Amino acid sequence: MTRVDLGLPSAPPPTLAPRRKTRQIRVGKVLVGGDAPISVQSMTTTPTTDVNATLQQIAELTAAGCDIVRVAVPSQDDAEALPAIAKKSPIPVIADIHFQPKYVFAAIDAGCAGVRVNPGNIKKFDDKVAEIARAASEAGVSIRIGVNAGSLDPRLLRKYGKPTAEALVESALWEASLFEEHGFRDFKISVKHHDPVVMVRAYEMLAERCDYPLHLGVTEAGPAFQGTIKSAVAFGALLSKGIGDTIRVSLSAPPVEEVKVGVKILESLNLRPRKLEIVSCPSCGRAQVDVFKLADEVTAGLEGMDVPLRVAVMGCVVNGPGEAREADLGVASGNGKGQIFIKGEVVRTVPESEIVPTLIDEARRLAHEMKASGIPSGSPTVEVR
Repeated sequence: MTRVDLGLPSAPPPTLAPRRKTRQIRVGKVLVGGDAPISVQSMTTTPTTDVNATLQQIAELTAAGCDIVRVAVPSQDDAEALPAIAKKSPIPVIADIHFQPKYVFAAIDAGCAGVRVNPGNIKKFDDKVAEIARAASEAGVSIRIGVNAGSLDPRLLRKYGKPTAEALVESALWEASLFEEHGFRDFKISVKHHDPVVMVRAYEMLAERCDYPLHLGVTEAGPAFQGTIKSAVAFGALLSKGIGDTIRVSLSAPPVEEVKVGVKILESLNLRPRKLEIVSCPSCGRAQVDVFKLADEVTAGLEGMDVPLRVAVMGCVVNGPGEAREADLGVASGNGKGQIFIKGEVVRTVPESEIVPTLIDEARRLAHEMKASGIPSGSPTVEVR
């Protein structure tokens, strides 16, 4: 028997650009900025007053890879639910505050790890900055200054005529300066817009003018498909330049889908360790098997696998063998059969009807060996029969 090294890389994978140097803040147990990993955020859709439902959704988000979660606090009843949620949540909770500054203090008192404030729609916000800064500092709570195109300060709308990148940045830096006057710098900033081009420009301008960690987001990005494209384009443009310290993909879809997209964006840029990755061809006139069906069935069969395994599902003899050979596990299909590769070596040839179960069985076996080694990112070996 021959033993084949899976050859998983021990050195950090390459990235497109070094991370921008920023301050580092703490959101509960999660560090943001500096040399901390880029974190993924989402927001619950349950009524905050329904503590059990909210905690259940937070648990689902955590399982999907969410690092920080935000909950809405539009009423006193929501504020009163915060202590139980903040205490029992497995990940840091940020309270989302609009209109009423009193809920900022309620969130701090409730033990939330952070507070998101929207300066454009909180009544007399500037007058409350000193008090907010003092309370947050004493409690060790960080703040996000969240500027949105849809709720920009009316004074800046009059000045610029519409929510331009310049208007978003001016609003954010003005509010930051107010906190700085009171010695408070434990905050991150977001300048969100629904247009990825305006959003990217705003964050580029902001990155040039401050060293605070930045929370990336395309606000009101739209339904799942459209929102995924807009977010991936905008985040890719910024993260590829080293800009961005925490992200939230805003979709008109269940929040778990936001997390999945966010995680995949980071994995694709080597900014988060990859787990399962399916490499599959788009199919073409050369394909001699139903690649779409094979890829969907393999993906479904391996759902939830959490080891860094690359599986190639290829449908023709042109690119198939090369891609399958480069993956940890792969199949090159044609003429009603498939060659199964494990780290570059053909281990067997199976009928088309057996491709999916064979790949799933081999993937699970490899995953088991990787976990048994105790180091999922190491270089386990497999036996070639």
